[in-house]
Amino acid sequence: MSEIPLTPEEEMESGLSRKQFVAAVGLGAIAAPVVAGAMTGPASALQGQDLPLACTPGGSTTIAQTEGPYFKPNSPLTSNIVPAGASGTKLTVTGRVYSRSCKPLVKVLLDFWQADNAGNYDNYGFKFRGHQFTDANGAFSLTTIVPGLYPGRTRHIHVKLQAPNRPILTTQLYFPGEPRNQTDTIYDPRLLMNVQTVPGGRTASYEFVLNVP
Repeated sequence: MSEIPLTPEEEMESGLSRKQFVAAVGLGAIAAPVVAGAMTGPASALQGQDLPLACTPGGSTTIAQTEGPYFKPNSPLTSNIVPAGASGTKLTVTGRVYSRSCKPLVKVLLDFWQADNAGNYDNYGFKFRGHQFTDANGAFSLTTIVPGLYPGRTRHIHVKLQAPNRPILTTQLYFPGEPRNQTDTIYDPRLLMNVQTVPGGRTASYEFVLNVP
């Protein structure tokens, strides 16, 4: 993943510099990622036995998938990747990022990109592209639209994830009930989001598990 420079303000917000964040990629970093301490709200379910179904201590991690041809570095720091005036069904994707021991991971970089409502990628600007960091509970929230159908593929959203000083995971997220799921050779049901229809659009959720102790 190419380096994404941050402004000084963004570095303060993220709590670490981009140089520190990517320095150990592919080098077997020894620095441990930050994990959440005291938690409130939904994340408190991690305490005791009420672990999310997507995360079993010591279980499988989120699988990697191809990057595809349309990733661009230097995406904007934003949780809303919908450009002004864009058409499409509103979609809010939420979730958390966990370690293998099911601890929520703080300051994980998530870089999203996807097709627009017509199935086209913006390769000149940054429409439907953006990165963000997980919060103190390991949570993220993305405001976007349901992507259009790209030729030969089912509906999907691309994402790269990187915990501080850890390797990058590149993968994709999918929608249940899509006819093309059965013919898309890249599609994997382990990456299905939980999608609901709500007034004004749809919501989706997914819990990532990184290969972090």
